[in-house]
Amino acid sequence: MSQMILDLLPEINEIKNADLRKKVILCWQEAIDFRNWKKEELLSIPFTLLAENPGIRFVEHVRTCCKMAIACDRILTEAYGDRKTPVNRDYLIAGSMLADVGKLYEYAKTEKGKIVKSDYGKHIRHPFSGVGLAFKHGLPSEVMHIIATHSKEGADEKRSPESIIFHHVDFIDFELVK
Repeated sequence: MSQMILDLLPEINEIKNADLRKKVILCWQEAIDFRNWKKEELLSIPFTLLAENPGIRFVEHVRTCCKMAIACDRILTEAYGDRKTPVNRDYLIAGSMLADVGKLYEYAKTEKGKIVKSDYGKHIRHPFSGVGLAFKHGLPSEVMHIIATHSKEGADEKRSPESIIFHHVDFIDFELVK
């Protein structure tokens, strides 16, 4: 299972801290197991149910947002050097990889294979289930903060530098398809 997750989400390997990387994989493994998602299903899930035929798939969205977050941090570092607000790159990547993992609880598949909002998802949005999953697996509060504040639920919260970066790249992807 771990290899399948790394095949789907190779950016996890960018996390330098081995323990943090392992915990990110464990979160994904548990979320996948919850509804027994298959690799081909994970690759075909739309990244949002809030847009008609977004054309962007869930795994593509997770990977793209992570790559955009890394690129933003890299460009800011190149431009400002040590004058830049410090960003923990491992936390940024872990948060990017886990921000939407809760969608695997929020979504369900019908008998015909259609992806719909689950009964669970009608009550609990993915930032909440993602934080719960991250807490269960012992991820740092800094990573849980990124998950919790990346979406509209975090609108009134003071975001960390990592959360600011991820929130904006996530909404770039979302706003362009909605």
